Amino acid sequence: MRMIDLIEKKQHDQELTEQEIKWMIKEYTADTIPDYQMSAMAMVIYFKGMTKAERSALTMAMVESGDQIDLSAISGVKVDKHSTGGVGDTTTLILAPLVASVGVPVAKMSGRGLGHTGGTIDKLEAIPGFHVEISKEQFVELVNENKVAVVGQSGNLTPADKKLYALRDVTSTVESIPLIASSIMSKKIASGADAIVLDVKTGAGAFMKSVDQARELAEAMVEIGNAVGRNTMAVISDMSQPLGNAIGNGLEVKEAIETLKGNGPKDLTELCLVLGSQMAYLGGAGNSLEEARALLEENLHNGKALEAFKVFVKSQGGDETVADHMDEVLPTAEFTAEVTAEKAGVVSTIVADQVGLAAMRLGAGRETKESEIDLAAGVYLNKKVGDAVEMGESLATLYSNKPIDESTKQTITESMKISETAEPLTLVYDIIK
Repeated sequence: MRMIDLIEKKQHDQELTEQEIKWMIKEYTADTIPDYQMSAMAMVIYFKGMTKAERSALTMAMVESGDQIDLSAISGVKVDKHSTGGVGDTTTLILAPLVASVGVPVAKMSGRGLGHTGGTIDKLEAIPGFHVEISKEQFVELVNENKVAVVGQSGNLTPADKKLYALRDVTSTVESIPLIASSIMSKKIASGADAIVLDVKTGAGAFMKSVDQARELAEAMVEIGNAVGRNTMAVISDMSQPLGNAIGNGLEVKEAIETLKGNGPKDLTELCLVLGSQMAYLGGAGNSLEEARALLEENLHNGKALEAFKVFVKSQGGDETVADHMDEVLPTAEFTAEVTAEKAGVVSTIVADQVGLAAMRLGAGRETKESEIDLAAGVYLNKKVGDAVEMGESLATLYSNKPIDESTKQTITESMKISETAEPLTLVYDIIK
């Protein structure tokens, strides 16, 4: 078998076989196929696309390139959730204990962030003592005992994907639906879950800017997951404005706790209930989505979701008193600044990615992999789209452990448009099964 023959085959719109794709990924991971040939293949796929069978074969070839997590020792249907990313995306911190509180095991592998704010691991590490570097045996034991645990991603999980993604990043082939879908799903499948709920974001703060793009990606990922035997569905949700009010690691932990107490922002709470009801139903809680949602809503208000969070935090070494003493336990910022409205009206637009950029400048995110995160830094939005505002009223509060410059405040001002009226935003555009 020769790589040049496979490139030519795709150029002529012919379908690659499962055997050919497995060979290609195996040899590329082993450095037998050079980058220039894989770059050519990535470019052909970018323009020609892939069939359903090819996407599934590519995904499984990347899964088999490294470690695969065996969760069979955990009783019950293991459900995982993946978000394509956004600004203020705190859902995992809420969903993991919330879904666990209705008896569905959540065995979550998460990563660190690169961009606006930290990843789930960084956010959890804002809680003093919390650690994710636990053994596989301890991970399984915790999920069996408490129905929830979060661990850092294995270093050898889908090495073919890591290698191919780095190549795509420098050859302008990142924005290929088959390659994005296979990349995401290979990591989810290798992580061992029985069922997968995908939160595909769309809007200014998302990778997929249009609903049509998000739907195409969601459909591709759901097809792959179901084709390889994982019960998979996707929710297409809005990220034109940040989700919730908090953007930043410690700030998002605080907001997650408030949400688990039943006091969270309306949009964040609603999206967690939509995603959580899918997770709970796939995991066997309730005979319908409506029943699953009712169980979750009940636990948000009777204290069981918060209790599950406390148990989860304590079991991984964290200070569980954070749930009742957030201001004393979570990191605090030395500097704060208010961004005020320059006129009265209604907030009509909040450009999510600009708010995320401001949060990163404050220290909440990483510009490079080597960047250090300020766990106290971030932005708290005091107004969301549709809220009335008076001139001089606070639109947002900025937090940092370094002096806050005027340019960062100006970024927030420019990202928040005030008009006479505002069009209501759609939170959930579609559900793909």
